[in-house]
Amino acid sequence: MRDDGLLAGPLDIDAPRHQPPSYPTIEAKPGLMLQHRDTGQVGALVDFSPPLLVLRDEDGRDHTLRYAVGAVRANVAGKTIPVSLRHPTPDLAPASLTASGSIEAGAVPARMARASRIWVEGIHDAELVEKIWGDDLRAEGVVVEPLDGADDLADRIHDFRPGPRRRIGVLLDHLVDGSKESRIAATAANPDVLITGHPFVDIWQAVKPTLISIEAWPEIPHGQPWKQGVLDSIGFTGTSGQFWKMLLGKVDSWTDLETPLLGAVEQLIDFVAPPEG
Repeated sequence: MRDDGLLAGPLDIDAPRHQPPSYPTIEAKPGLMLQHRDTGQVGALVDFSPPLLVLRDEDGRDHTLRYAVGAVRANVAGKTIPVSLRHPTPDLAPASLTASGSIEAGAVPARMARASRIWVEGIHDAELVEKIWGDDLRAEGVVVEPLDGADDLADRIHDFRPGPRRRIGVLLDHLVDGSKESRIAATAANPDVLITGHPFVDIWQAVKPTLISIEAWPEIPHGQPWKQGVLDSIGFTGTSGQFWKMLLGKVDSWTDLETPLLGAVEQLIDFVAPPEG
């Protein structure tokens, strides 16, 4: 008779049982921005019919994906974390969302500013980040500072002296292979610094062009001032500052922005304000 099997020894009925992971539960509201963990697909929630859900990507294509508890990530109070979805309760008032699509935390005082910072290239970048993620950043105590250009980024990082509790997140324009920005980023490697970016020449392009009734941002020849080229192409006769004020005024939420910028900023917030515990 074997004495090494499952029932060979005494059964400890008081032994702790393995507990499955638990996830915060949020309402599956149409338009909720989600990331499917298995496939990496990002999109706005169109339909929630367990065990399936449908996400609509930035190009308007619908993706039918399998759903299980914890299978998707959502932005909850500035953190992108796995969640469980439930159907909205009809007899309750809908939850308020911030401009970034995260759940409104209510009347919570702004947190004291962290030592960590998010740096962006210019004032327009800072204004756009504040308009969409301002509520999340205040809840996390994160300050956004414009650099007025990234040419001296490595020196700025050295002077800041980043550390585990003093992190820097950097958002760069035109962060693509072979660009000046990619070379700058390569010189600034540091475990307490995260550099993300978007492929657009300027933050203007991260705003969906349909907001100003054009199908796409104009292609400006290399060597020509990009912003002035855009203004000339679309027939705007004011200054670039006036145009930006008009464009920013049309942005209401994350749905007005291109996906590469959304992902880049969310990464930076998670990096400089990691979950506590």
